[in-house]
Amino acid sequence: METRWSALMPDARNITPLYLQLARNLATAIHCGVWSAGEALPSERTLSDAIGVSRITARKAIELLVEQGLIRRARGAGSFITPRVEDPLSRLTGFTKKMEQRGFTPDSVWLEREVRPAHREEIVQLGLSPGASVASLRRLRRADGIVMAVEHTALPASIVPDPNAIDGSLYAYLEGRGMPVVRALQHFRAVNATGEVATLMGVEPGAALLVITRVGFSRDQHAIELTDTYCRDGFYDFVAELRQ
Repeated sequence: METRWSALMPDARNITPLYLQLARNLATAIHCGVWSAGEALPSERTLSDAIGVSRITARKAIELLVEQGLIRRARGAGSFITPRVEDPLSRLTGFTKKMEQRGFTPDSVWLEREVRPAHREEIVQLGLSPGASVASLRRLRRADGIVMAVEHTALPASIVPDPNAIDGSLYAYLEGRGMPVVRALQHFRAVNATGEVATLMGVEPGAALLVITRVGFSRDQHAIELTDTYCRDGFYDFVAELRQ
């Protein structure tokens, strides 16, 4: 426990507010596995006494990490480390099914559902003709009420003529139309949160994010899905099994 406390100690000489230092130190400790997913955190009183800060400082630090989704509060039970999502890279699964399989309750907050002219990158990736239209879907993806990702998907308008008909799982909708995504290529890159994305995800500008770009293919090997997903750091563990 002493090691845990020492990792959280703020520096009184630093001009950064103590609660922000504590929040950052605690977030680092969580990412490094000092506290495990699902483990209970000490109370605000225990935390403040152990590292020599006020209870107000401890409370503000924990509240910040609750807002960022690293910690969740259970009424009458205390604060717990939010579980991470293990995502095997060899399996093609939509967000809704993936969360349900891991015991989360998924939902979405729609930001955009419309048909519009395709952008250049969408024309290239989806093999569309110049002037073609796409169904543009943009939403917050949540698990147990916590924002896990900001997702933008473009699909040929010929496949999704009415984006408002999609309420839950996109993959379930495509399956129902006889156009399931059966194969996908994914690219991963690290970025820093800026502008609207930072606001939507409840993180500070400059916070580390993982962007996953997915191109999904139908049974006849036509590209029918282009998705960019901005994932919060600390929620996903991507797993790949390699064999020689």
